Amino acid sequence: MLPKGFLQPRQVSLSHPAASKKKALEAVSELLASGGGMLAPEAIYGQLLERERLGSTGLTHGVALPHARMIGLTQATGAFLRLQEGVDYDALDDQPVDLIFALLVPESSTQEHLELLARLARMFNDSSLCEEIRQADEAEQVLALLQEDATSDHSS
Repeated sequence: MLPKGFLQPRQVSLSHPAASKKKALEAVSELLASGGGMLAPEAIYGQLLERERLGSTGLTHGVALPHARMIGLTQATGAFLRLQEGVDYDALDDQPVDLIFALLVPESSTQEHLELLARLARMFNDSSLCEEIRQADEAEQVLALLQEDATSDHSS
């Protein structure tokens, strides 16, 4: 299960016009900042961009999982962005990315960071879940799909 309060409807955007990886990271930084963690979107963007310089967080199935550890954050938070059209994200399968789930954890939460990242990667490796998310009309639908998937034990 995803942590309580980890993802709120205001941290979900379902039809964003970002046309590049940088614009998508800026948008997801805004969503993460809206979570109430008192972090500036610019600081979040800087951390996410720094992580991307180490290697792309683009996976397969049109999914990216940008993530960072942040000083000043007290609990993990997430944000979800569905783009109107896929963007070049240097993904593992070289396909455009249209589903972006961003993760921030406190600076000292190395183990929690790895566990959440692994759980999200498993969830988004499920192509049927990705397709359901692409069809969702409202943030609440996406939240329900992600919570439901996080509680089920997929062995894909």
